Amino acid sequence: MDIYQESLKKHREWRGKIEMKPRAEVYTNEELSLAYTPGVAEACRAIHNDVNQSYELTRRWNTVPVITDGTAILGLGDIGPEAGMPVMEGKCALFKAFGDVDAYPLCIKSKDTEDIIKTIKLLSGSFGGVNLEDISAPRCFEIERRLKEELDIPVFHDDQHGTAIVIAAALLNALKLAGKRIEDIKVVVNGAGAAGIAISKYLLSFGVKELISVDRLGILVKGDTRFNPAQQELANISNPNMVKGTLSDAMKGADVFVGVSVANCVSKDMVRSMADKPIIFTCANPIPEISREDALEAGAFIVGTGSSQFPNQINNVLVFPGLFRGALDVRASTINDEMMKAASLGIASCVSPEELSRDYILPKAYDKKAHEAVAKAVKEEAIRTGVNRI
Repeated sequence: MDIYQESLKKHREWRGKIEMKPRAEVYTNEELSLAYTPGVAEACRAIHNDVNQSYELTRRWNTVPVITDGTAILGLGDIGPEAGMPVMEGKCALFKAFGDVDAYPLCIKSKDTEDIIKTIKLLSGSFGGVNLEDISAPRCFEIERRLKEELDIPVFHDDQHGTAIVIAAALLNALKLAGKRIEDIKVVVNGAGAAGIAISKYLLSFGVKELISVDRLGILVKGDTRFNPAQQELANISNPNMVKGTLSDAMKGADVFVGVSVANCVSKDMVRSMADKPIIFTCANPIPEISREDALEAGAFIVGTGSSQFPNQINNVLVFPGLFRGALDVRASTINDEMMKAASLGIASCVSPEELSRDYILPKAYDKKAHEAVAKAVKEEAIRTGVNRI
């Protein structure tokens, strides 16, 4: 039985990957009186007098919704909110397992940007933060931007920033092995959707000077009106040499390739055209941009993939549990750039110099030490940058 059929079988057995259990005892008259009526009224009055008491008297302080509209589920595309539910449940299970964060799936039956923003705003008083998931570009940019502006709790789109954070961590460690400096390298990012744009901007903020982004229409170049507004914005700050053409043109002389695109779009010849000791990160699922075997045969120095079947798995699960754990612990009002960079450095630091190798540039997704390191780094940076409220 292949992994898909085995997973389907397990989903039928599980009938859901998460459940709710009471923290309060409710099995005697006294217990009921304390947890529910009449005693609960005093907690209600306290919150009415000071809404911040909702963090002290309810589970709000540790609660995050995982929200989608079902339009960009994994590599499956727009399959609807109900069909996206297994992914959201899985994400919630990972939040709890690796960050002890209580996360709940919320699948919104609307593709309207204003509907989604309004729904999340109306529900925000129940949560300590918001995790957006699998919402298609370019709507996801506007949804995240507006919510970050209009809410006083952290809002994080994992497809964008979670991917960027873990790729930066992988790159930092890969460059140590390659003996290259981040400010000297040429990076090509294939795919200019939500993840690709976020990765590109994030790597530029980390110190990359020469970055070329490529989409289906070709290389993003300043002034090319064929691209959508978000892509044109990226073109204005990238591709300093105004390189034009296709992915093949972009990859010539590149030190790093990052793929968040489609299967089998990179050839061995493209890898051979790259600079010495090329670093290849292929994140397309379930089939990568080029197979690990082909990339290595063509001369790749380090290969990372989105698959757990191979070394150097590039997986967002290294990011979001610890990131939210750290933010929630200090009741952060936002997740800022400094906190995200701290998360990247925290992940990278979990691979010691003795452990670091071409087949081990990132900790395993289930490494609890990595999640603890991210939480600690994010918490400290939230305090340093003054976005903490406790």
